Amino acid sequence: MSEEFYRMKRLPPYVIAEVNAMRAAARAAGEDIIDLGMGNPDLPPPDHVIAKLCEVAQKPSAHGYSQSMGIPGLRKAQANYYGRRFGVDLDPESEVVVTMGSKEGLASLATAITAPGDVVLAPNPSYPIHMFGFIIAGATIRSVPTTPDEHYWQALDRAMAFTVPRPSILVVGYPSNPTAETVDLAFYERLVAWAKENKVWVLSDLAYSELYYDGNPTPSILQVPGAKDVAVEFTSLSKTYSMAGWRIGFAVGNRQLITALKRVKSYLDYGAFTPIQAAACAALNGPQDIVQKNRELYHKRRDVMVEAFGRAGWDIPAPKASMFAWAPLPPALKDMGSLEFSKQLLTHAKVAVAPGVGYGEDGEGYVRIAMVENEQRLRQAARNIKQYLKSMGVNTPAKGAA
Repeated sequence: MSEEFYRMKRLPPYVIAEVNAMRAAARAAGEDIIDLGMGNPDLPPPDHVIAKLCEVAQKPSAHGYSQSMGIPGLRKAQANYYGRRFGVDLDPESEVVVTMGSKEGLASLATAITAPGDVVLAPNPSYPIHMFGFIIAGATIRSVPTTPDEHYWQALDRAMAFTVPRPSILVVGYPSNPTAETVDLAFYERLVAWAKENKVWVLSDLAYSELYYDGNPTPSILQVPGAKDVAVEFTSLSKTYSMAGWRIGFAVGNRQLITALKRVKSYLDYGAFTPIQAAACAALNGPQDIVQKNRELYHKRRDVMVEAFGRAGWDIPAPKASMFAWAPLPPALKDMGSLEFSKQLLTHAKVAVAPGVGYGEDGEGYVRIAMVENEQRLRQAARNIKQYLKSMGVNTPAKGAA
């Protein structure tokens, strides 16, 4: 009875959990920690969405089992969103399923379509469920780059030529979590053609579809003609409408994959609480000013963070999208490694960030910074970090205080 369970042996320790435990302990001790570690929105959902939740929750009939694939009105609302945002036609009955966040959707689809020993191509670094959803399902992961340049395509071709068995699934996620990298529609056109040629399913994670900056809307893979032959795409209300804890997401696209996902989910759950689904309808169908408001707010936070951290002596590339910055360690501290650097920031600067190595070995040398604190707190984080860098003997630019 002392042997470790099979799937537990396939899951490494969750590196980010180390920093999370330190953060929790520091806060329990009364320390003021500026938390830029977890992508947990600090903003409330729109008032009309909360009002709809309360309204439906007061109905006696609303408290029974719901539908695992999502109530019809919500599936229709998501299809309408794709129509007006991307110009993509979706059948709410056969091409849309509601998930408990995109994370659950990815994991459930992995369970549905993966056989032990299958090879899955997943980006490295990437959001952990992109790899571990399939590892839990029994697959083997072959890593491909996250950066969408020519090296990416070369890695895909090498994987198909030299991997046994041949990979059958490719996971993509843009805007990327954690790197915040983006792609254009031409990338997806090339990807769909590649997937068809190589008979590979494509799972696209578009959780940050509405958090784009500088006037460059993020495309959907389903905008490519014929993409539904090979692709499913996951989206979420978590960041768009500040509804992270509500756990509402969607999978849309290829009918065969959607049918498989529905079938597995019918065994696993009865769907999200009906009042939550009704409120999600209100979010998608109602006033959309919250979407633009959130985008502008994160844009301002991005600019404040990049400027203040730069003045503190830590140059951070400005992300083009998402709520994250992918920050290289200050050159003088690079040998420390991302996990130790994150621990040092937490201990000495009272700032929590996520170590890049927690998103795959190719994330080493970086940390992910979530823009989930207000501008004043971001500036305070920069001041704290400046003092920490000085204490480590790192030269800071002579541009004045952060």
